[in-house]
Amino acid sequence: MEGIEPVAISALQHFVYCPRQCGLIHVTQVWRENLHTQKGRREHDRVDVPRTELQAGARIERALPVWSDALGLLGKCDVVEFHRNGAVYPVEYKHGPRKKGLHDDVQLCAQALCLEEMLKVNIAEGAIYHVKSRHRRKVALDKALRETVRKTVLSVRNMIRAAILPSPISGRRCEQCSLQDICLPDATARSIDPFEPLAEETCTKF
Repeated sequence: MEGIEPVAISALQHFVYCPRQCGLIHVTQVWRENLHTQKGRREHDRVDVPRTELQAGARIERALPVWSDALGLLGKCDVVEFHRNGAVYPVEYKHGPRKKGLHDDVQLCAQALCLEEMLKVNIAEGAIYHVKSRHRRKVALDKALRETVRKTVLSVRNMIRAAILPSPISGRRCEQCSLQDICLPDATARSIDPFEPLAEETCTKF
């Protein structure tokens, strides 16, 4: 990844969910726990221990580091299944139920793109495992989702490179956000396309 600032895969999920949340975490380095994030972290801690298992003829790798030199990505897969037929299947763990939006799917697809580059394979599908409901939701890693990942990588990298903090966006997503009292979303209620260039008058530079 020489010459390209690496972007954390988790930052893509944050950005698609809320550009300001991503900026607070990855530009200003602000983080705060609440009940929801604590539950999610505990669930991730259970799988975030590197180990190999054999289940029903498949090799299961947990907490597997992944990267992409082409995209400049770094991250870790909660679970990657290696099946006898050669299929590679990433699985991302989430504590709560499925939320509206593509943020979780983008995170999973970014992991798959890293695995494809590392292992020289094609990955057509992965899954999000919702711990609370014990439901595994299949995610098709199609062309549109892959393009969204690439656009998000560029948007996040540009935001970090310019040290820009997007303006608050008030909405239902704010209700469970641990950064709500730092973000102050009601200060400026607006709606933006996260992939549009961030205008100077709507951003704070650091």
